[in-house]
Amino acid sequence: MKLNPQQAPLYGDCVVTVLLSEEDKVEDDAVFYLVFSGSTLHHCTSTRKVSSDTLETIAPGHDCCETVKVLLCASKEGLPVFVVAEEDFRFIQDEAYDAAQFLATSAGNQQALNFTRFLDRSGPPSTDVNSLDEKVSLAFRHLKLPAEWNVLGTDAASHGKNFSDPQSEFGILVFG
Repeated sequence: MKLNPQQAPLYGDCVVTVLLSEEDKVEDDAVFYLVFSGSTLHHCTSTRKVSSDTLETIAPGHDCCETVKVLLCASKEGLPVFVVAEEDFRFIQDEAYDAAQFLATSAGNQQALNFTRFLDRSGPPSTDVNSLDEKVSLAFRHLKLPAEWNVLGTDAASHGKNFSDPQSEFGILVFG
């Protein structure tokens, strides 16, 4: 088995292609799963058969940067699940995850957020902006934030503002 790519960002959500070698192939009616086993989390994903020697799955999100073991498992009616092959896979922190962390830690800090104007002048070409926006949104959803965190920073929370109250002076905020 060969995985392509051999790494994914921490927030996952990218297509991983599984190329089966001759010894990995089993009968056509088998169902394949991938089990990603890390130091603290294990993920089980289904696969989609593309051809007789190719499967696809979506990489799961993970909790830390590390190399994990990926087991290709198969099941067939009337038989126990069995391991077909195994391969290493890495979860990495990418620029979208870095950007999401920056935004989260800079919430409410106008000085820090002014720096984002720099991105308008020197950022990616406009064709890449939608892709970057999508990746940052995925990364942001994957961040572990304290329960009291909000997009306006700690000052708003400490002043007792209730942003979900329809009578408040604030409208709906969309972030991501």
